[in-house]
Amino acid sequence: MSDEQRSILVVAHALRDDTVEAAARVIRALHDAGARPVLAAEDRDELASRRSAFASTAVLGTDVTVHDIELAIVLGGDGTILRAAELVRGGAAPILGINMGHVGFLAEIDRDDMDAAVRRVIARDYRVEERMTLAVRVKDAAGQVIYSTWALNEATVEKASRERMLEVVVEIDGRPLSTFGCDGMVVSTPTGSTAYNFSAGGPVIWPTVEAISVVPLSAHALFAKPLVVGPEASVAIEVLERTNGVGVLWCDGRRSHDLPPGARVVVRRADEPVRLARLHPAAFTDRLVRKFRLPVDGWRGNGDGPSTGNGA
Repeated sequence: MSDEQRSILVVAHALRDDTVEAAARVIRALHDAGARPVLAAEDRDELASRRSAFASTAVLGTDVTVHDIELAIVLGGDGTILRAAELVRGGAAPILGINMGHVGFLAEIDRDDMDAAVRRVIARDYRVEERMTLAVRVKDAAGQVIYSTWALNEATVEKASRERMLEVVVEIDGRPLSTFGCDGMVVSTPTGSTAYNFSAGGPVIWPTVEAISVVPLSAHALFAKPLVVGPEASVAIEVLERTNGVGVLWCDGRRSHDLPPGARVVVRRADEPVRLARLHPAAFTDRLVRKFRLPVDGWRGNGDGPSTGNGA
């Protein structure tokens, strides 16, 4: 593949001046390197409304297919990276996140390193890390699949009305585990363990661990503890017919579907992972300490840890 044919997707919302400026810098650097920058249609319209120069940028799905995209450079936090994962789904492009001041775990580098990051993208000087995703299906009371989607972080079954409570039965690998009333259930990947799962009291799972977390939200039951099941497990959550209200399924906080009484949500590992581009090996422990500002005063260290990163 020649440099002129290399297509790099740039994902950025034109909501902040610094993001607009960063998008302009990245697109200019890609042009200078002989690569073809590409924008999603929504992003190009937003950015072109701020600067007319963006109007000539190639558009994903119109000028370039997802299979033509070599890599996606994302300017923003975890929410923007989740949107980028949607955009490149079905292709093989890894995602490189440049943090624009947001708190998150998926973006690897800060905007101060943006120019160096683009140079390394052009040189293909990065490694690719695969993150497991979830395949999510909704069945109606008759057992018919009425909705299918996927998630990188989590699939959440929640009550649709604040004053109502969901009555659910949780099933693991085809066997019923428990029935209880709750505000909802969070089924999470290791990547999502520091997102909604974390807020709900679920465990933090290292990215190198292949597992699925199942966490109840405000459950009215004695046995309603966070669970960690194997990566090949099937998790099903049924909204019981006696539920006095309607539930809603959310995936990554971006895609939703209403769940009437009798609906069944089945979550399994998906066949297609999300691929993240990494420039610098870094320990996930260090990322936790930095993001949550954890106190480590008094640590002496004994040299027993690994000398390289472990999937941060």
